[in-house]
Amino acid sequence: MVSHHIYAGGPEGSSGAPRIRVDHFLVEHTKLGLSRSQIKRLIDEGLVTLAGKVVKTSTKMSPGDELTVRQPPPVETVTLAQDIPLTVLFEDSHLIVIDKVAGMVVHPAPGHPDKTLVNALLAHCKDLSGIGGELRPGIVHRIDKGTSGILVASKHDAAHQVLADGFRNKTHKRQYLAIAVSGPKASGGVIDTLYGRHKSNRKKFSSKVKTGKRAVTRYEVLERFGTRASLLRLQLDTGRTHQIRVHCADSGYAILGDPTYSRAPRLLELKAMAEELGRQALHAAHLSFKHPITGEELSFDSPLPEDIQTVLDALRAGS
Repeated sequence: MVSHHIYAGGPEGSSGAPRIRVDHFLVEHTKLGLSRSQIKRLIDEGLVTLAGKVVKTSTKMSPGDELTVRQPPPVETVTLAQDIPLTVLFEDSHLIVIDKVAGMVVHPAPGHPDKTLVNALLAHCKDLSGIGGELRPGIVHRIDKGTSGILVASKHDAAHQVLADGFRNKTHKRQYLAIAVSGPKASGGVIDTLYGRHKSNRKKFSSKVKTGKRAVTRYEVLERFGTRASLLRLQLDTGRTHQIRVHCADSGYAILGDPTYSRAPRLLELKAMAEELGRQALHAAHLSFKHPITGEELSFDSPLPEDIQTVLDALRAGS
């Protein structure tokens, strides 16, 4: 058990000084790097005290008060560590940036209990200090099993919180390359919609909903292959599940090979390409962000993998 003594600053008993809830203070004024839910759990378990007395989340503190926060050591994860080859673009004691291959699931789930990116990271990373009280990598954002490309994972809570905040606040830049069937009429634009579960298939998502969260995707046409297909660059302002795939499909130009949101292309040439590809032609090509601890600007690029590049070359040869 590790104990942290956190001083609220200011002269003790300052008259007129605003009082603040303990949980708010711990989130906003410390470098523990804990989320609200993690802080609530510590408080609920009686591990946060003020002047020797256990606090509640609603307990208010004044300048001059000192909190004691006890953190249990991270527990061993039940997820199996597996020695799976990884392409590492960057790694230090705070985070790791991976170029994920298509076909790899990011996180264990029903139907995919192992051979995931998390299993691989558990074997690769020897310096994990715990995420949410568990010795595991912190998956800050995910990309689909059938999507290749760059993603970042954290090694401890403080880095995880800063990286997650960056994705929420749109300070991180994520760009994808995709081959779409047909393509948008405009050379570029913004898709800004509500977003939620599909009304008739709860395993799918849709931008054609009456209520939901906001989803924003920016697109640019890099290359057209007649009316058959287009090479697109897409940037996420929000990170909804399947967002790019859904926005493209709902806009009338589904991503080639998408097994969930596209139909088999009418053109035999494209149909053959999609079958040969065996996945959606979508690649996370660029990621840039500030290092969560040092503040250094980090930027990473990944070239198109061979399978998508083969399709692109065939489209160029036929145009």
